[in-house]
Amino acid sequence: MTRGPNPLVPGFNPDPSIVLADDAWYLVTSTFEYLPGIPVYRSTDLVEWIQVGNVATRPEQLLIGEVPTGLGVWAPTIRYREGTFHVIVTVPGSPKGCVVYTATDPAGPWDDGTTLEGVDGIDPDLAWYDDGTAYVTYSGLVLAGPNLGKHRGVQQVRVDLTAGKALEEPRDLWSGTGLKFPEAPHLHRRGDWWYLVIAEGGTERGHGVSVARGRSPEGPFEGHPANPVLSARSTPRPIQNTGHGDLIQTPDGGTALVLLGMRPLGGTVAFSPLGRETFITDVAWVDGWPQPEPVELAPRAEVEETVFDFATTDLSDPGWLAVRRLPTDVAMVTGGRLAITGDDSTLADTHPRFVGRRQRHLTSTVATRVDVSAGTGGLAARYDEHSWYGLEARTHGGGSTVTARARVPGLAQDWTATLPAGEVELRIETRPPARGFTVEAMGGDRIRLVAAAGGEEVQLTELDGRFWTAETCASFTGRVVGLYATEGTATFADYRYRGSEEDTQYRPGEVGAG
Repeated sequence: MTRGPNPLVPGFNPDPSIVLADDAWYLVTSTFEYLPGIPVYRSTDLVEWIQVGNVATRPEQLLIGEVPTGLGVWAPTIRYREGTFHVIVTVPGSPKGCVVYTATDPAGPWDDGTTLEGVDGIDPDLAWYDDGTAYVTYSGLVLAGPNLGKHRGVQQVRVDLTAGKALEEPRDLWSGTGLKFPEAPHLHRRGDWWYLVIAEGGTERGHGVSVARGRSPEGPFEGHPANPVLSARSTPRPIQNTGHGDLIQTPDGGTALVLLGMRPLGGTVAFSPLGRETFITDVAWVDGWPQPEPVELAPRAEVEETVFDFATTDLSDPGWLAVRRLPTDVAMVTGGRLAITGDDSTLADTHPRFVGRRQRHLTSTVATRVDVSAGTGGLAARYDEHSWYGLEARTHGGGSTVTARARVPGLAQDWTATLPAGEVELRIETRPPARGFTVEAMGGDRIRLVAAAGGEEVQLTELDGRFWTAETCASFTGRVVGLYATEGTATFADYRYRGSEEDTQYRPGEVGAG
């Protein structure tokens, strides 16, 4: 097929897995500590995608209410068999462990899940042999006990999905070329061959895709003579960290690889504000081996504008997220406004009173109108509880005090302005760095924090976005921009998002390119 837009699904959407069922494609990604968990995207052409739901819409499905940041939902795999969709995933930090969810409609509802005893690892894949035997192939990272952190390579077990248990001791499979962290295994059958597609090299700049094949799902497997078959490491390609791939049939009968990647900005170091996103590339078959093409950047040309006016809408859209709890546990629509009541927690806490959405574009504006006559609240972008920035408003004296806050581990800075009393508009604006040999050009994206009220507008600060990127934050997520309250009740009239892509970014290593 002719490559379509890339990224395929932008913003915080790492570790993609994809399946074709009933003339539509369904894709899921990781969500870590956010709820609802595991978004489900649908496409009828492998180009345009809509989020139709989430797998985990009830807290008891994941039990991540107290998981440390960075744990939670890791690398789901979606598969379809005999009218039923299956999503298998590991949930580190939760008693759920390795769990399989099922649904007849991918939009949901999904069941509460069945934990698979005897699968000790991450990134599980699910495949079936002709006789119905179910195989779980996974990355053998030990998550608990005296061997915590030990990596046993790629492993596999036959499982009883109904009983929720492995039917044998794990067997070692092919684990790549010797690069670190063999992970994200996916088994695919093509003719008489079974293909084992894995990631290795770590999910950072060394990430890559390697392939092996065998006559049985149990192996033995022989590696592709030119592994890794795909990697952007040590190249100036605009999409870096490419790996964690899943093969899929294209509308024209060809093959594509859906995988994660990042769009770094800046100079020789480069920073990725949106984290790991979902990309796609064509795959050719050469001498019985899949050969992916390099991942090309092809951002969508159209401007995306989304407005949630709480006079006419609520939080039912599946794109809303909250931290370790559901958005409806944090906020409610009442009197034509979204109300969030603070509990003295802040964005530095593990359970902030915060509801947000993924930032999907490098050039973006997110805005809201907030009434803080009965509380304190605002608009913020979160990577984790140590790394966030935003605008917070409160009523003070005869006016409104707005404070811009920027937080990175161990450092905090605030800027304050006074505006007239009444409803306050808060805006977060981002854009890629300019080209050239300037300090700004060598940094991250530029972030403007702006507030307006009573006909007055003020830019409180402009930030260097390198400090809120995948390269500098400890979590594996991306920017989630949303509304929050710290005390009392703040009410919000709307949430407005405008995003576009401007060709102002560098290719890594091309300092001063223009």
